[in-house]
Amino acid sequence: MTATPPHPTGTPRRTAGFVLMVGLLTLLPAVTTDMYLPSLPDVARDLSTNEAGAQFTITGMLIGGAIGQLIVGPFSDRVGRRLPVLIGVGLHVLISLTCVFVTTITQLATLRVLQGLVSAGATVVAMAVVRDRYSGAEAARIISRLMLVIAAAPLLAPTVGSVIAEIWDWRAVFVALALVALVILLAAARFLPETLPAERRTTQGITTSLRGYLELVRDGRFVALAVIPGLSMALIMSYVAGSPFVLQEGYGLTSQQFAIAFAVGGTSLVAGSQLNAALVRRVGPVRLLRLGLPATAAVAGFLVPVTVLQVGGVAGFVGTLWVCTALLGFVMANASALALTRHGERAGTAAAVIGFMQAGLAGLVSPLVGLFGGGAGAMTGVMFGSMLLALVILAFATPAYRPGGWVELGGEPVGTPAPH
Repeated sequence: MTATPPHPTGTPRRTAGFVLMVGLLTLLPAVTTDMYLPSLPDVARDLSTNEAGAQFTITGMLIGGAIGQLIVGPFSDRVGRRLPVLIGVGLHVLISLTCVFVTTITQLATLRVLQGLVSAGATVVAMAVVRDRYSGAEAARIISRLMLVIAAAPLLAPTVGSVIAEIWDWRAVFVALALVALVILLAAARFLPETLPAERRTTQGITTSLRGYLELVRDGRFVALAVIPGLSMALIMSYVAGSPFVLQEGYGLTSQQFAIAFAVGGTSLVAGSQLNAALVRRVGPVRLLRLGLPATAAVAGFLVPVTVLQVGGVAGFVGTLWVCTALLGFVMANASALALTRHGERAGTAAAVIGFMQAGLAGLVSPLVGLFGGGAGAMTGVMFGSMLLALVILAFATPAYRPGGWVELGGEPVGTPAPH
Protein backbone atom coordinates (compact mmCIF):
# COMPACT_ATOMS: atom_id res chain seq x y z
CA MET A 1 0.00 0.00 0.00
CA THR A 2 1.57 3.25 -1.14
CA ALA A 3 0.37 6.79 -1.33
CA THR A 4 1.40 9.90 -3.12
CA PRO A 5 2.05 12.84 -0.86
CA PRO A 6 -0.80 15.30 -0.75
CA HIS A 7 -0.35 18.67 -2.36
CA PRO A 8 -0.04 21.72 -0.17
CA THR A 9 -3.37 23.00 1.01
CA GLY A 10 -2.77 26.44 -0.49
CA THR A 11 -4.25 29.77 0.57
CA PRO A 12 -7.71 29.92 2.15
CA ARG A 13 -9.10 31.64 -0.94
CA ARG A 14 -7.65 29.02 -3.26
CA THR A 15 -8.90 26.22 -1.01
CA ALA A 16 -12.39 27.77 -0.93
CA GLY A 17 -12.43 27.98 -4.73
CA PHE A 18 -11.32 24.37 -4.98
CA VAL A 19 -14.06 23.23 -2.58
CA LEU A 20 -16.67 25.21 -4.52
CA MET A 21 -15.70 23.69 -7.87
CA VAL A 22 -15.54 20.16 -6.51
CA GLY A 23 -18.79 20.79 -4.65
CA LEU A 24 -20.52 21.67 -7.90
CA LEU A 25 -19.52 18.27 -9.27
CA THR A 26 -20.94 16.44 -6.26
CA LEU A 27 -24.01 18.68 -6.43
CA LEU A 28 -25.15 17.36 -9.81
CA PRO A 29 -26.41 13.89 -8.76
CA ALA A 30 -28.04 15.36 -5.65
CA VAL A 31 -29.90 18.03 -7.60
CA THR A 32 -30.91 15.48 -10.22
CA THR A 33 -32.53 13.45 -7.45
CA ASP A 34 -33.95 16.13 -5.16
CA MET A 35 -35.44 18.55 -7.70
CA TYR A 36 -37.53 15.67 -9.04
CA LEU A 37 -38.77 14.37 -5.66
CA PRO A 38 -42.02 16.40 -5.27
CA SER A 39 -43.08 15.14 -8.70
CA LEU A 40 -43.00 11.42 -7.83
CA PRO A 41 -46.75 11.10 -7.10
CA ASP A 42 -47.52 13.02 -10.33
CA VAL A 43 -45.18 10.76 -12.31
CA ALA A 44 -46.90 7.69 -10.88
CA ARG A 45 -50.31 8.99 -11.97
CA ASP A 46 -49.23 10.35 -15.35
CA LEU A 47 -47.32 7.24 -16.41
CA SER A 48 -49.81 4.79 -14.87
CA THR A 49 -47.51 3.12 -12.38
CA ASN A 50 -47.42 2.45 -8.64
CA GLU A 51 -45.24 3.86 -5.84
CA ALA A 52 -42.50 1.28 -6.39
CA GLY A 53 -42.40 2.06 -10.13
CA ALA A 54 -42.07 5.79 -9.51
CA GLN A 55 -39.45 5.25 -6.79
CA PHE A 56 -37.37 3.16 -9.19
CA THR A 57 -36.76 6.30 -11.26
CA ILE A 58 -34.77 7.43 -8.22
CA THR A 59 -33.04 4.16 -7.38
CA GLY A 60 -32.39 3.39 -11.05
CA MET A 61 -30.19 6.45 -11.23
CA LEU A 62 -28.22 5.16 -8.24
CA ILE A 63 -27.73 1.78 -9.90
CA GLY A 64 -26.50 3.45 -13.07
CA GLY A 65 -24.17 5.60 -11.02
CA ALA A 66 -22.74 2.55 -9.27
CA ILE A 67 -21.87 0.89 -12.58
CA GLY A 68 -20.59 4.09 -14.13
CA GLN A 69 -18.19 4.81 -11.30
CA LEU A 70 -16.42 1.48 -11.76
CA ILE A 71 -15.81 2.48 -15.38
CA VAL A 72 -14.89 6.11 -14.81
CA GLY A 73 -12.53 5.53 -11.85
CA PRO A 74 -9.75 3.71 -13.74
CA PHE A 75 -10.43 5.89 -16.80
CA SER A 76 -9.66 9.00 -14.76
CA ASP A 77 -6.47 7.41 -13.41
CA ARG A 78 -5.41 6.89 -17.04
CA VAL A 79 -6.47 10.13 -18.79
CA GLY A 80 -6.68 12.63 -15.94
CA ARG A 81 -9.58 14.14 -14.05
CA ARG A 82 -10.99 16.77 -16.43
CA LEU A 83 -11.95 14.67 -19.47
CA PRO A 84 -14.32 12.27 -17.64
CA VAL A 85 -16.15 15.26 -16.15
CA LEU A 86 -16.62 17.01 -19.48
CA ILE A 87 -17.90 13.86 -21.17
CA GLY A 88 -20.20 12.80 -18.35
CA VAL A 89 -21.79 16.17 -17.60
CA GLY A 90 -22.24 16.87 -21.32
CA LEU A 91 -24.16 13.61 -21.76
CA HIS A 92 -26.20 14.45 -18.67
CA VAL A 93 -27.50 17.55 -20.47
CA LEU A 94 -28.66 15.49 -23.45
CA ILE A 95 -30.30 12.75 -21.38
CA SER A 96 -32.15 15.29 -19.22
CA LEU A 97 -33.70 16.80 -22.34
CA THR A 98 -34.65 13.34 -23.63
CA CYS A 99 -36.53 12.62 -20.38
CA VAL A 100 -38.98 15.39 -21.31
CA PHE A 101 -40.44 13.27 -24.11
CA VAL A 102 -41.01 9.89 -22.39
CA THR A 103 -44.43 8.25 -22.57
CA THR A 104 -43.94 5.19 -20.33
CA ILE A 105 -42.39 4.51 -16.94
CA THR A 106 -40.02 2.02 -18.60
CA GLN A 107 -38.60 4.72 -20.85
CA LEU A 108 -38.13 7.10 -17.93
CA ALA A 109 -36.54 4.45 -15.72
CA THR A 110 -34.12 3.48 -18.51
CA LEU A 111 -33.08 7.07 -19.07
CA ARG A 112 -32.61 7.59 -15.33
CA VAL A 113 -30.26 4.61 -15.21
CA LEU A 114 -28.29 6.16 -18.07
CA GLN A 115 -28.36 9.51 -16.31
CA GLY A 116 -26.76 7.92 -13.27
CA LEU A 117 -24.21 6.19 -15.49
CA VAL A 118 -22.96 9.42 -17.09
CA SER A 119 -23.13 11.41 -13.83
CA ALA A 120 -20.51 9.07 -12.41
CA GLY A 121 -17.82 11.16 -14.09
CA ALA A 122 -18.59 14.09 -11.81
CA THR A 123 -18.93 11.97 -8.68
CA VAL A 124 -15.70 9.99 -9.07
CA VAL A 125 -13.60 12.98 -10.04
CA ALA A 126 -14.87 15.01 -7.09
CA MET A 127 -13.53 12.40 -4.66
CA ALA A 128 -10.37 11.69 -6.64
CA VAL A 129 -9.22 15.31 -6.86
CA VAL A 130 -9.62 15.64 -3.08
CA ARG A 131 -7.35 12.62 -2.59
CA ASP A 132 -4.92 13.96 -5.20
CA ARG A 133 -4.35 16.96 -2.93
CA TYR A 134 -5.15 15.82 0.63
CA SER A 135 -5.12 12.77 2.92
CA GLY A 136 -6.16 11.68 6.40
CA ALA A 137 -7.78 14.23 8.68
CA GLU A 138 -7.26 17.01 6.14
CA ALA A 139 -9.14 15.04 3.48
CA ALA A 140 -11.96 14.42 5.97
CA ARG A 141 -12.10 18.16 6.67
CA ILE A 142 -12.32 19.03 2.96
CA ILE A 143 -15.01 16.40 2.34
CA SER A 144 -16.98 17.85 5.25
CA ARG A 145 -16.64 21.35 3.77
CA LEU A 146 -18.12 20.02 0.54
CA MET A 147 -21.38 19.55 2.41
CA LEU A 148 -21.84 23.33 2.40
CA VAL A 149 -22.30 23.06 -1.36
CA ILE A 150 -23.99 19.65 -1.46
CA ALA A 151 -26.58 20.71 1.12
CA ALA A 152 -27.90 23.31 -1.31
CA ALA A 153 -29.64 20.43 -3.09
CA PRO A 154 -32.07 19.37 -0.33
CA LEU A 155 -32.42 22.98 0.83
CA LEU A 156 -33.38 24.45 -2.54
CA ALA A 157 -33.93 21.79 -5.20
CA PRO A 158 -37.26 20.33 -3.99
CA THR A 159 -38.74 23.82 -3.60
CA VAL A 160 -37.58 24.83 -7.07
CA GLY A 161 -38.80 21.53 -8.49
CA SER A 162 -42.25 21.86 -6.92
CA VAL A 163 -42.64 25.43 -8.27
CA ILE A 164 -41.59 24.36 -11.77
CA ALA A 165 -43.94 21.37 -11.70
CA GLU A 166 -46.88 23.47 -10.52
CA ILE A 167 -46.35 26.17 -13.14
CA TRP A 168 -45.76 23.69 -15.97
CA ASP A 169 -45.55 19.97 -15.09
CA TRP A 170 -43.02 17.40 -13.95
CA ARG A 171 -41.44 17.19 -17.42
CA ALA A 172 -40.29 20.79 -17.12
CA VAL A 173 -38.14 19.74 -14.16
CA PHE A 174 -35.88 17.88 -16.60
CA VAL A 175 -35.43 21.03 -18.68
CA ALA A 176 -34.25 22.76 -15.50
CA LEU A 177 -31.87 19.85 -14.79
CA ALA A 178 -30.40 20.19 -18.27
CA LEU A 179 -29.71 23.87 -17.57
CA VAL A 180 -28.08 23.08 -14.22
CA ALA A 181 -25.83 20.47 -15.87
CA LEU A 182 -24.92 22.94 -18.60
CA VAL A 183 -23.81 25.53 -16.03
CA ILE A 184 -21.69 22.92 -14.23
CA LEU A 185 -20.19 21.82 -17.56
CA LEU A 186 -19.14 25.38 -18.42
CA ALA A 187 -17.74 25.94 -14.93
CA ALA A 188 -15.71 22.70 -15.08
CA ALA A 189 -14.35 23.56 -18.52
CA ARG A 190 -13.16 26.91 -17.19
CA PHE A 191 -12.16 26.34 -13.57
CA LEU A 192 -11.62 22.64 -12.77
CA PRO A 193 -7.88 22.07 -12.25
CA GLU A 194 -6.13 18.99 -13.55
CA THR A 195 -4.83 17.43 -10.32
CA LEU A 196 -3.33 14.31 -11.88
CA PRO A 197 -0.26 15.22 -13.95
CA ALA A 198 0.78 12.97 -16.82
CA GLU A 199 3.72 11.44 -14.94
CA ARG A 200 1.40 10.09 -12.23
CA ARG A 201 -1.18 8.55 -14.57
CA THR A 202 -1.45 4.82 -15.16
CA THR A 203 -0.42 3.68 -18.62
CA GLN A 204 -1.52 0.06 -18.62
CA GLY A 205 -4.77 -1.26 -20.07
CA ILE A 206 -7.89 -2.92 -18.76
CA THR A 207 -6.00 -5.81 -17.16
CA THR A 208 -4.17 -3.44 -14.85
CA SER A 209 -7.44 -1.69 -13.99
CA LEU A 210 -9.03 -5.01 -13.04
CA ARG A 211 -5.95 -5.90 -11.01
CA GLY A 212 -6.30 -2.59 -9.20
CA TYR A 213 -9.86 -3.46 -8.22
CA LEU A 214 -8.75 -6.87 -7.01
CA GLU A 215 -6.07 -5.30 -4.82
CA LEU A 216 -8.62 -2.94 -3.31
CA VAL A 217 -11.09 -5.75 -2.65
CA ARG A 218 -8.36 -7.79 -0.95
CA ASP A 219 -7.86 -4.92 1.51
CA GLY A 220 -10.56 -5.88 3.98
CA ARG A 221 -10.30 -2.67 5.98
CA PHE A 222 -10.66 -0.56 2.85
CA VAL A 223 -13.79 -2.49 1.87
CA ALA A 224 -15.27 -2.11 5.35
CA LEU A 225 -14.62 1.63 5.38
CA ALA A 226 -16.03 1.97 1.86
CA VAL A 227 -19.22 0.12 2.78
CA ILE A 228 -20.03 2.45 5.68
CA PRO A 229 -20.66 5.55 3.51
CA GLY A 230 -22.70 3.29 1.22
CA LEU A 231 -24.99 2.23 4.05
CA SER A 232 -25.18 5.86 5.17
CA MET A 233 -26.30 6.81 1.67
CA ALA A 234 -28.82 3.96 1.83
CA LEU A 235 -30.33 5.66 4.88
CA ILE A 236 -30.53 8.98 3.05
CA MET A 237 -31.98 7.51 -0.14
CA SER A 238 -34.50 5.40 1.78
CA TYR A 239 -35.77 8.65 3.25
CA VAL A 240 -35.60 10.37 -0.15
CA ALA A 241 -37.59 7.59 -1.84
CA GLY A 242 -40.19 7.23 0.90
CA SER A 243 -40.63 10.79 2.17
CA PRO A 244 -42.83 12.14 -0.67
CA PHE A 245 -45.44 9.47 0.08
CA VAL A 246 -45.02 9.46 3.88
CA LEU A 247 -45.14 13.24 4.25
CA GLN A 248 -47.68 14.04 1.55
CA GLU A 249 -50.00 11.08 1.95
CA GLY A 250 -49.29 10.04 5.56
CA TYR A 251 -48.97 13.48 7.14
CA GLY A 252 -51.14 15.26 4.56
CA LEU A 253 -48.60 17.87 3.42
CA THR A 254 -48.89 19.68 0.09
CA SER A 255 -46.00 19.49 -2.37
CA GLN A 256 -44.74 22.91 -1.25
CA GLN A 257 -45.04 22.01 2.44
CA PHE A 258 -43.15 18.81 1.69
CA ALA A 259 -40.40 20.84 0.01
CA ILE A 260 -40.10 23.05 3.12
CA ALA A 261 -39.96 20.05 5.48
CA PHE A 262 -37.37 18.41 3.22
CA ALA A 263 -35.30 21.60 3.19
CA VAL A 264 -35.36 21.87 6.99
CA GLY A 265 -34.06 18.33 7.20
CA GLY A 266 -31.31 19.22 4.75
CA THR A 267 -29.84 21.85 7.08
CA SER A 268 -28.73 19.04 9.38
CA LEU A 269 -26.17 17.86 6.83
CA VAL A 270 -24.61 21.30 6.89
CA ALA A 271 -24.52 21.47 10.68
CA GLY A 272 -23.13 17.99 11.26
CA SER A 273 -20.51 18.09 8.52
CA GLN A 274 -19.21 21.52 9.51
CA LEU A 275 -18.91 20.49 13.15
CA ASN A 276 -16.97 17.46 11.96
CA ALA A 277 -14.72 19.70 9.87
CA ALA A 278 -14.01 21.86 12.90
CA LEU A 279 -13.13 18.90 15.12
CA VAL A 280 -11.43 16.38 12.84
CA ARG A 281 -7.95 17.96 12.86
CA ARG A 282 -7.79 17.87 16.66
CA VAL A 283 -9.70 14.65 17.38
CA GLY A 284 -8.99 12.54 14.29
CA PRO A 285 -11.41 10.87 11.84
CA VAL A 286 -11.46 7.43 13.48
CA ARG A 287 -12.37 8.74 16.92
CA LEU A 288 -15.19 10.82 15.47
CA LEU A 289 -16.38 7.91 13.33
CA ARG A 290 -16.54 5.44 16.20
CA LEU A 291 -18.62 7.90 18.25
CA GLY A 292 -20.80 9.19 15.41
CA LEU A 293 -21.89 5.85 13.97
CA PRO A 294 -23.45 4.29 17.10
CA ALA A 295 -25.14 7.61 17.88
CA THR A 296 -26.63 7.68 14.37
CA ALA A 297 -27.87 4.10 14.71
CA ALA A 298 -29.50 4.88 18.07
CA VAL A 299 -31.38 7.93 16.76
CA ALA A 300 -32.42 6.04 13.59
CA GLY A 301 -33.89 3.35 15.83
CA PHE A 302 -35.79 5.98 17.82
CA LEU A 303 -37.12 7.42 14.55
CA VAL A 304 -39.13 4.25 13.86
CA PRO A 305 -41.73 4.64 16.64
CA VAL A 306 -41.74 8.42 16.28
CA THR A 307 -42.80 8.10 12.63
CA VAL A 308 -45.07 5.07 12.85
CA LEU A 309 -46.99 6.48 15.82
CA GLN A 310 -46.70 10.07 14.50
CA VAL A 311 -45.34 11.23 17.87
CA GLY A 312 -45.22 15.00 17.77
CA GLY A 313 -46.66 15.12 14.26
CA VAL A 314 -44.55 16.54 11.45
CA ALA A 315 -42.37 18.45 13.92
CA GLY A 316 -41.52 15.24 15.80
CA PHE A 317 -40.60 13.46 12.58
CA VAL A 318 -38.52 16.30 11.12
CA GLY A 319 -36.79 17.02 14.45
CA THR A 320 -35.72 13.42 15.03
CA LEU A 321 -34.66 13.06 11.41
CA TRP A 322 -32.64 16.28 11.71
CA VAL A 323 -30.58 14.86 14.57
CA CYS A 324 -30.11 11.55 12.74
CA THR A 325 -28.82 13.06 9.51
CA ALA A 326 -26.69 15.61 11.38
CA LEU A 327 -24.86 12.73 13.04
CA LEU A 328 -24.13 11.32 9.58
CA GLY A 329 -21.73 14.25 9.24
CA PHE A 330 -19.42 12.33 11.56
CA VAL A 331 -19.75 9.11 9.56
CA MET A 332 -19.61 9.60 5.79
CA ALA A 333 -16.72 12.07 5.45
CA ASN A 334 -14.47 10.30 7.95
CA ALA A 335 -15.05 6.80 6.61
CA SER A 336 -14.52 7.99 3.01
CA ALA A 337 -11.32 9.87 3.86
CA LEU A 338 -9.87 6.93 5.78
CA ALA A 339 -10.61 4.57 2.90
CA LEU A 340 -9.07 6.91 0.33
CA THR A 341 -5.97 7.46 2.45
CA ARG A 342 -5.14 3.76 2.23
CA HIS A 343 -4.76 3.86 -1.58
CA GLY A 344 -3.59 7.28 -2.72
CA GLU A 345 -1.63 5.80 -5.65
CA ARG A 346 -4.89 4.88 -7.38
CA ALA A 347 -7.22 7.54 -6.05
CA GLY A 348 -9.59 7.39 -9.02
CA THR A 349 -10.11 3.65 -8.71
CA ALA A 350 -10.46 3.87 -4.92
CA ALA A 351 -12.96 6.72 -5.27
CA ALA A 352 -14.86 4.61 -7.81
CA VAL A 353 -15.20 1.75 -5.33
CA ILE A 354 -16.42 4.11 -2.60
CA GLY A 355 -18.85 5.72 -5.02
CA PHE A 356 -19.97 2.30 -6.24
CA MET A 357 -20.71 1.29 -2.67
CA GLN A 358 -22.65 4.48 -2.05
CA ALA A 359 -24.73 4.35 -5.22
CA GLY A 360 -25.00 0.57 -5.33
CA LEU A 361 -26.01 -0.02 -1.73
CA ALA A 362 -28.40 2.93 -1.81
CA GLY A 363 -29.85 1.61 -5.07
CA LEU A 364 -30.27 -1.89 -3.66
CA VAL A 365 -31.50 -0.97 -0.19
CA SER A 366 -33.83 1.98 -0.83
CA PRO A 367 -36.28 0.00 -3.06
CA LEU A 368 -37.02 -2.10 0.02
CA VAL A 369 -39.08 0.87 1.23
CA GLY A 370 -41.50 0.39 -1.67
CA LEU A 371 -41.38 -3.39 -1.52
CA PHE A 372 -42.28 -3.34 2.18
CA GLY A 373 -45.30 -1.17 1.48
CA GLY A 374 -43.89 2.34 1.18
CA GLY A 375 -45.25 3.47 4.55
CA ALA A 376 -43.65 5.11 7.56
CA GLY A 377 -42.65 1.79 9.14
CA ALA A 378 -41.03 0.52 5.96
CA MET A 379 -39.07 3.73 5.41
CA THR A 380 -37.73 4.14 8.94
CA GLY A 381 -37.17 0.41 9.41
CA VAL A 382 -34.90 0.29 6.37
CA MET A 383 -33.08 3.41 7.60
CA PHE A 384 -32.44 1.87 11.02
CA GLY A 385 -31.36 -1.45 9.54
CA SER A 386 -28.80 0.28 7.33
CA MET A 387 -27.14 2.00 10.29
CA LEU A 388 -27.21 -1.08 12.46
CA LEU A 389 -25.39 -3.06 9.78
CA ALA A 390 -22.84 -0.25 9.34
CA LEU A 391 -22.13 -0.32 13.07
CA VAL A 392 -21.59 -4.08 13.03
CA ILE A 393 -19.13 -3.72 10.14
CA LEU A 394 -17.16 -0.96 11.87
CA ALA A 395 -16.99 -2.96 15.10
CA PHE A 396 -15.97 -6.32 13.66
CA ALA A 397 -14.25 -5.62 10.32
CA THR A 398 -11.99 -2.75 11.45
CA PRO A 399 -9.85 -2.10 14.55
CA ALA A 400 -11.74 1.13 15.29
CA TYR A 401 -12.91 -0.02 18.73
CA ARG A 402 -9.69 -1.78 19.69
CA PRO A 403 -7.00 -0.07 21.79
CA GLY A 404 -4.88 2.00 19.44
CA GLY A 405 -7.11 1.11 16.51
CA TRP A 406 -7.35 4.71 15.35
CA VAL A 407 -3.60 4.66 14.69
CA GLU A 408 -3.84 1.43 12.67
CA LEU A 409 -6.44 3.01 10.40
CA GLY A 410 -4.38 6.15 9.78
CA GLY A 411 -6.62 8.37 11.88
CA GLU A 412 -4.06 10.86 13.15
CA PRO A 413 -5.63 13.95 14.70
CA VAL A 414 -3.84 16.28 12.28
CA GLY A 415 -3.61 16.26 8.47
CA THR A 416 -0.54 14.20 7.60
CA PRO A 417 0.54 12.33 4.49
CA ALA A 418 -0.73 8.79 4.20
CA PRO A 419 1.83 6.13 5.21
CA HIS A 420 4.11 4.83 2.48
